[in-house]
Amino acid sequence: MTAQLIDGRAVAAAVLDRVLQATLQRTERGLRAPALATVLVGNDPASEVYVRNKRLACDKVGIRSIPVHFDADVTQEKLLTRVDMLNADPLIDGVLVQLPLPRHIDATRVIERIRADKDVDGFHPYNLGRLAQRMPTLRPCTPLGVIELLKSVGEPFKRRHAVVVGASNHVGRPMALELLLTGATTTVCHRFTYDLAEEVSRADIVVVAVGRPGLIHGDWIKAGATVIDVGMNRLADGRLVGDCEFERARERAAFITPVPGGVGTMTVAMLMQNTLQAAETADTPIS
Repeated sequence: MTAQLIDGRAVAAAVLDRVLQATLQRTERGLRAPALATVLVGNDPASEVYVRNKRLACDKVGIRSIPVHFDADVTQEKLLTRVDMLNADPLIDGVLVQLPLPRHIDATRVIERIRADKDVDGFHPYNLGRLAQRMPTLRPCTPLGVIELLKSVGEPFKRRHAVVVGASNHVGRPMALELLLTGATTTVCHRFTYDLAEEVSRADIVVVAVGRPGLIHGDWIKAGATVIDVGMNRLADGRLVGDCEFERARERAAFITPVPGGVGTMTVAMLMQNTLQAAETADTPIS
């Protein structure tokens, strides 16, 4: 068996096209285009690339991009004050503060300061709580993108066993909630898991998001499983690889995401979808 590659770029392009068409329909109805404020603190090269990609995506789908940039030594209070201003601006639908933040800034306080209905990253406790209660509003972009990828290959979810490797607040935990929402029986593995190989070998769906190249051995993958590799690791020779041994896993899986070209592009696409959703929610009158 050789797994079929799940083309994240193609699926992301389809999501972006849907957002573009919806944005055009908004403007044709006389409504303003959605607006996203992206807040960057400091000059971390990776963060700069991520923010640039998000702003380019805004341009592609007709979302107005509002860049906000602070020096790395900005005080927490000054940053929070700017978040308050963005929250209060009725012409801004989404507020995104790029992580990680400098060590002197409490990222949790910043995330919680963003108004829940403008939290297009989906990290606010209110939004995560809604997801946990099966009443999702704005949802974390990467897990939501993974669900979109799984749907693209006809994943039935129900009566399937999903294993999430990694329990981070931004990917692993909300990923498990998303899979539960689909009806999949879901297991979360983490650093205290006793026998990771055994857990993974029973999975029909494997989602790995740890940040350790080769953590998941290809031989662990159940024949016919679907493997979603969220990991993105740069090796000493410059190559980008995921958390799973790709070539061996591909020999056993039915579907697998490549790295790069799999999950990464979906995160930005779902951010655009969330921003559109936030704008449309803001348009809805309170009855």
